[in-house]
Amino acid sequence: MKEELEEYIESYRNWRKNAYEMSKRYINEGLCDRSLTRDLDWGIDVPKDGFSDKKIYIWAENVLGYLSDCYTLCCRQGIDFNEFWNSSRQYYVHGKDNIPFHTIILPSLLLGHTDIKLKLPDDIISSEYLTLEGRKISTSENWAVWVKDIIERYHPDSIRYFLIGNGPEKRDIDFTWREFINSHNGELLGAYGNFVNRSLVFVQKYFENKVPKAQCKEDILQSLTRLYPRVGELIEQGSLKEALDAIFVFVRSANKYFDDKQPWITIKSDVEKCEETLYTCVQIIANLSNLLEPFLPFSSAKIRSMLNIEKADWRYIEVPAGQEIGAVEILFERIDKKVIQEEESKLKKK
Repeated sequence: MKEELEEYIESYRNWRKNAYEMSKRYINEGLCDRSLTRDLDWGIDVPKDGFSDKKIYIWAENVLGYLSDCYTLCCRQGIDFNEFWNSSRQYYVHGKDNIPFHTIILPSLLLGHTDIKLKLPDDIISSEYLTLEGRKISTSENWAVWVKDIIERYHPDSIRYFLIGNGPEKRDIDFTWREFINSHNGELLGAYGNFVNRSLVFVQKYFENKVPKAQCKEDILQSLTRLYPRVGELIEQGSLKEALDAIFVFVRSANKYFDDKQPWITIKSDVEKCEETLYTCVQIIANLSNLLEPFLPFSSAKIRSMLNIEKADWRYIEVPAGQEIGAVEILFERIDKKVIQEEESKLKKK
């Protein structure tokens, strides 16, 4: 299968660099036989006499779980499996140590299924490694941050934002509590949450809690409209960090827009201008909640509740003038910096 696999890999030079280069290395070094069994007392039985004390190696059968799970789901929903499998865009998400199982072994198993044509994997989303406070994560040594603990103590969107925006997409990344807390306070609270809060509180205070009558500033409307296809394409490419960065560049520009327009002054000197500013800010907030839905679903739902709008399609949306705003709530609470030392101390005690 070497020629077929090499042709397949060459047709996906747009994979992440680690996936393409590691797969090419396996091909160039020469494909070797791999043992399909392990000396274990649990797992998939080997259907051959004399092998009762062995089990099938997990990566030889595990990747076929994608196939069997998809087949089972199609049967349950009355969907033609062959048509669905061969027409759908497939994403395989994993760490870089699992690349060959998805780019060499799984394609080999699919190619070997000669009685049926099965599409090979499309997108290989293979991340680099994440370390913790400068050290390799080790569950056996308890040098780890456990999911059940971190979601009990911190806002889920804060965790999602940090791990997407600072994730190991293209290089190894180190998770530190200092950077995590600073990211929350600086970006989520200081930039995004601050813009949402001060805009809606202003509407609440000066416009009887209703969206003022005006039109969205044209250049901002155009910027938001262009942001959807750009972010959508980056998401489809698996470039989640770049997609999130693009949105937060706009978040920072929205704060600048609010500051430059000085509505606290124009509310007294030029009401029409103030109305345009706040109407535009409301539209920015609505569209940010839509654009950030894949990344920050909890805060996006909170904003929809405040604006009294429904979840929308992936396109520019507009909140009508005169619509009443619900109770304005703070999106993100500030995390005291003393927490950094507390978390570092817990880790060292472990």
